[in-house]
Amino acid sequence: MNYSKAFRIVRAAFGLSQAEFASLINIGPSQISLIESGKRQPSHKTIRDLSDALHIPASLITLLASDSKNLGTHGDKPLEALAISLLKLLVSASDEDLQTKVSFPNKIPSNE
Repeated sequence: MNYSKAFRIVRAAFGLSQAEFASLINIGPSQISLIESGKRQPSHKTIRDLSDALHIPASLITLLASDSKNLGTHGDKPLEALAISLLKLLVSASDEDLQTKVSFPNKIPSNE
């Protein structure tokens, strides 16, 4: 599982800095940096806290972190496109204040 990719995608989708992202789930920005750089894996609690804070299913975060070998599919691109489409749908269904912050880059964001 590639939670570094998943966290970068979710953070970018909601237009949050690493510090803002970290404050949502009550961990330090350095912990987010370590997760996004692939040096640490998030705990199940961190994934649940993120899911609760952003009102997105934890399974979507796991889907974003998955690749073809995790799911037994051929190729990652269709899977990634599906996950990002689902995330866009969920974000657009969020309250209007949140929608003003949303940004969907064409590429996965790099670490801050």
